[in-house]
Amino acid sequence: MHGGAWVWRERSLNAAGMPPGKGTMMRNYNILLDASKMPDAWYNIAPDLPSPPPPPLHPGTHQPVSPDDLAVLFPPGLIEQEASQERWISIPGEIMDAYRLYRPTPLRRAYRLEEALKTPAKIFYKNESVSPSGSHKLNTSIAQAYYNKIAGIKALTTETGAGQWGTALSIACSMFDMKCTVYMVRVSFDQKPYRRGLMQTYGATVLPSPSDTTDFGRKMLAEHPDTTGSLGIAISEAIEVAAKSGGTVKYSLGSVLNHVLLHQTIIGEEAKIQMESVGEYPDIVIGCVGGGSNYAGIAFPFAHDMLVNGKKIDFIAVEPTACPTLTRGPYAYDFGDTAGMTPLLKQYTLGHNFMPPGIHAGGLRYHGVAVLVAHLVKSGHMRAAAVRQNPVFEANTLFARCEGILPAPESGHAIRVAIDEAIKCRESGEAKTILFNMSGHGHFDMTAYDAYLRGELVDYELEDAILQEGIASIPKVNA
Repeated sequence: MHGGAWVWRERSLNAAGMPPGKGTMMRNYNILLDASKMPDAWYNIAPDLPSPPPPPLHPGTHQPVSPDDLAVLFPPGLIEQEASQERWISIPGEIMDAYRLYRPTPLRRAYRLEEALKTPAKIFYKNESVSPSGSHKLNTSIAQAYYNKIAGIKALTTETGAGQWGTALSIACSMFDMKCTVYMVRVSFDQKPYRRGLMQTYGATVLPSPSDTTDFGRKMLAEHPDTTGSLGIAISEAIEVAAKSGGTVKYSLGSVLNHVLLHQTIIGEEAKIQMESVGEYPDIVIGCVGGGSNYAGIAFPFAHDMLVNGKKIDFIAVEPTACPTLTRGPYAYDFGDTAGMTPLLKQYTLGHNFMPPGIHAGGLRYHGVAVLVAHLVKSGHMRAAAVRQNPVFEANTLFARCEGILPAPESGHAIRVAIDEAIKCRESGEAKTILFNMSGHGHFDMTAYDAYLRGELVDYELEDAILQEGIASIPKVNA
């Protein structure tokens, strides 16, 4: 007892598997940040880029879109952020108050994982799984719900792959007393009934995509009755509902767009403060990539130091070999959805008609990637890696047994490469500092873990014929 309260400290184990005796240095597993020191502005990377990214183009005219073009889908506050050239964008008090329900999130030192790998590397990870939604997605869903609410909007529609984004938006809408409709990619709708039930608990309407509630959904079902669905199809359905609502319903996107990546930068901003508090700075920054939001969230605040101050950092964006957007897709203008309703975005893409295999990392089954992430990969400031399912779950299982946290399949892609980089350090003797984003937990992904543990998980290497079929759908744009 001390000061009238029990004090408990985490300790390492000695060779016999018992807590160390007196005099052994206590390990600081959790590097915490006081809520009063939480960043109160998001970091916008756009003004720090060495060259401006190509603008989004109108799908009909192929001319740069105007704010009016986006108004059918988004409220004024988010449209302003999408094109902003301000480096720091203040976080409104109402959003800060909601953030404090779960932020700041812990930065953890993975001592036990380091020991299991016998590596001289230091491994840190930002634990975004502690949010009410179980992932980083709540950082932007709260912001998007808020800006729609103050614009007088009472209902939002969206898509979700693994279910993390749909969960996050359903929570945010419940906070601001808004209706929420989620089009959930069919393979995840079937694989993850409890994730679906969680969204419904928060009041959301959840529909399998493609569905029979939209013109495009009915078209896809007629052409491909056995389809597992895709994020591109689900996006098209959600956008169709908003576009036909006469302004009463807006669309909310969980990744890709500039304002979404902006809201996630609070992750990296906190991590910088936390690492500085223990005298550390990363040599390598890693995140999984589907659309790019959690990767940008951890990477962009550190990229500021690279772009402005010349800091040398190895940024690694990790994707599945089954959906190798950054590693095998061409850099081209393409639609963000399957129906071709979104603006054309300059990105790495597998083609908006690409139908990915039904892998368990549903949040990474997207044909494209955020313009800002693509721009930095194209310029050589960041690099991409692709990994297979079984090595990902092998890494996740090791991580869970060492760190006590069951990762989401998506997060496991970052963990896999973090482990690989730590092993390289073991082989070279270099003591690099590695930081990755643990973007969410895997508590609703036990079907995938069960398949892995039974040896039934399939490693997909995307066939070139399927890749070329998807790439053939990329529109010809002279820009």
